[in-house]
Amino acid sequence: MTSDVNEPQWLSQARSLSTAEVSDALDFFNLPGSALGIRPVAGPAQIFGQAFTVRFAAIDHSQPGTVGDFIDRLEPDSVAVMDNGGRLDCTVWGGILSQLAAQKRIGGTVVNGVCRDTAEADEAGYPLYACGQFMRTGKDRVQVEAYEQPVMLGDVRVCQGDLVIGDADGVVVVPRLRMQEVLTKALETRVVEAQILDAALAGMPLAEARKKYGYHTLQRSATTLTA
Repeated sequence: MTSDVNEPQWLSQARSLSTAEVSDALDFFNLPGSALGIRPVAGPAQIFGQAFTVRFAAIDHSQPGTVGDFIDRLEPDSVAVMDNGGRLDCTVWGGILSQLAAQKRIGGTVVNGVCRDTAEADEAGYPLYACGQFMRTGKDRVQVEAYEQPVMLGDVRVCQGDLVIGDADGVVVVPRLRMQEVLTKALETRVVEAQILDAALAGMPLAEARKKYGYHTLQRSATTLTA
């Protein structure tokens, strides 16, 4: 999802948001989205794009499939979200895919499982997130089960087209139909937190600054606030 001169202002501004800021906004709307156990493993720790989902399953020996030919389905700036069921014993993403994805200007890859050939992703400058690294291939162990269907990323459900944001702290997922309200809330909260910091740096006690600007309700669920 490369910045476009025609995109709405809220989306352009949202590109600078951290995963922490977006996670707080998700909490406000009582939405899941912070993908537990997924971390940056290679390349720049920076992702912002819409998900292209791929789900894997154990190999069907009667009719084996493929593990990696999906790369040609991805559009530039999309984020490959690979659900290998959190398996740590075999990979579904390696060096060939990282180099091809970098050439195709894919926005990054996030794996619910492990990846390998991380040095090649580093060399290509390709963002790669996963549960970890392991060298054993998934070939003849797993195969693609479905494309563009809901998948799991850590403990978060991801649908085709959802917004995936990654930084050094991990990955958050924003539902496609809730993007504007979640990102707008995150931007609004950033402004309030900046006011709190400015006041504290100017000498106001932190507790007083937090109280003045309503810090303790910034991430509180909207449901809780209206109860």
